[in-house]
Amino acid sequence: MSFDVPPDAYGRFMGRFSEPLADAFVDLVQPRTGMRVLDVGCGPGALTARLAARLGQEAVAAIDPSPSFVDAVRTRLPHIDVRQSTAEQLPFADNEFEVCLAQLVVHFMTEPVTGIAQMARVTKPGGTIGACVW
Repeated sequence: MSFDVPPDAYGRFMGRFSEPLADAFVDLVQPRTGMRVLDVGCGPGALTARLAARLGQEAVAAIDPSPSFVDAVRTRLPHIDVRQSTAEQLPFADNEFEVCLAQLVVHFMTEPVTGIAQMARVTKPGGTIGACVW
């Protein structure tokens, strides 16, 4: 599923949920410098921005099926590897990340079991896979 809405409209509606949730999620997961992290279903970048602030943009990758959200993240965070894709078809190699996160996304996946399996595939053994909703 993708959202065909302007990123600022989505941010005005969902930002009140996604912004504070992103802070709590990052605090819970505690990614550390040197880790590579993937944000699955990044939307306009609430969680992506928190991860970049903590780890640096070069350590963060993101995907989203909505072209407008991918463009918004590219504009907001130009050094992040952000790609248009779905959770069910992550465009990354096996074992590429130490942390793979999905915020407010799993319930929108067309095939959640496949999406979570893809998250596990791109995460290194012993890495962290996390998802949250409110």
